[in-house]
Amino acid sequence: MPRNNIGKIYKEVPEVFKYDYGVLQSKLQALEALGLNQSAVRMFVLSCPKLLIANKSKEFVKVLEKFKIVGIKHNWIQGHLLEGISYNWIHMFELLSLLSSMDYSEQQLGKLICQHPDLLFEASGNIALLLIGCLLKFGFSKDEIHSLFLEFPQIQLKKFANNFRQCYHFLVETEMEPQEIGRIVRSHPILLGSCSLKKVNSLLTILNTGKKRLCDIIKENPQILKDWVVGSRVKRLPDSGEELRSQMLKTKFLVKLGFVENSNEMKRALKVFRGKGGELQERFDCFLKAGLSRKDVSEMIKGSPQVLNLSKDVIKMRIDFLLNELGYPLSALLSFPSYVCYTIERVKFRFSMYDWLKDQGIMKPKLALSTILSTSDNIFMKQYVNQHPEGPEVWMKLKKQFQLVKDC
Repeated sequence: MPRNNIGKIYKEVPEVFKYDYGVLQSKLQALEALGLNQSAVRMFVLSCPKLLIANKSKEFVKVLEKFKIVGIKHNWIQGHLLEGISYNWIHMFELLSLLSSMDYSEQQLGKLICQHPDLLFEASGNIALLLIGCLLKFGFSKDEIHSLFLEFPQIQLKKFANNFRQCYHFLVETEMEPQEIGRIVRSHPILLGSCSLKKVNSLLTILNTGKKRLCDIIKENPQILKDWVVGSRVKRLPDSGEELRSQMLKTKFLVKLGFVENSNEMKRALKVFRGKGGELQERFDCFLKAGLSRKDVSEMIKGSPQVLNLSKDVIKMRIDFLLNELGYPLSALLSFPSYVCYTIERVKFRFSMYDWLKDQGIMKPKLALSTILSTSDNIFMKQYVNQHPEGPEVWMKLKKQFQLVKDC
């Protein structure tokens, strides 16, 4: 046996080299007694050196017995083991036991393993176990999983699992209703596992459409996903008139606020706005319900139109945080409307740092929101944090505590 292989065994099971004379030989002979030739024993031991330890070969023996029952020979197994890769026979046995509980006949199970050996040998069956667990969470019955594997496409299991996961996240990113996502996943699992899709934002740009229309298209015909895989040429969708209607609603809304039609001010606002025109009014109303006057909110929108890109729930939550957690008056929004564009995590981070610096006498109390939030990290560090010897350490600690995400 080459020295590097001996080194692998020593690294994983050093106790083997402390065996009394003849013990190691007896363990190798025990493996041969299972019907394995010397070449096979060498391959199996290298794939899992723990087979040389007492009570560690039990599942290995059970796997061989199961393979024998379904008509798979030792040399077939040996031919699918990769040198340098360690295998976990316990996990493999768990997978075989799970598959056996799905009422496969011996012939079906043997055929399934032979056609898709990576079910067992890819990460010692862990990827297959994770995929099955995911399917069960989506409400698949064992009978449905049984049928799925019988129809499993000629694609690497790892690739199938990655595609399945990415397609699920694709549907989530389109803002499709959870029950509709579940319906598509349960009715088209092989489709999702076979498609490596383009990014949602890229697809929206290419198709020249919005998320609602994209969702409607997918719900009507999930097979359309095959036309949107990476590397495919995607044609722009015909104009549905939705974009024009949305633009007209946005323009009408801005005119009501006092914008002059076709003015540079209106063009800038229209360019900034995201989402449908009909959503702007309900977002605008959130500020009115909070207690601001229509005139004040109109002026806010003229100066910072991006505040209406947030959903009404997010606007309500951030105003509530301003009033009840930070203790600022509602009027603070008039001088700094962009406050609502900062995530709660970033606000907590900056204010935690501000509170600490205030306690150290570095910063004054009740500073303007804009000073605390809008100052760049580099300038905030230079002007305030670095003024105290422990400042940088506290900054990094708080930064790790609050997982920051991008603001609007």
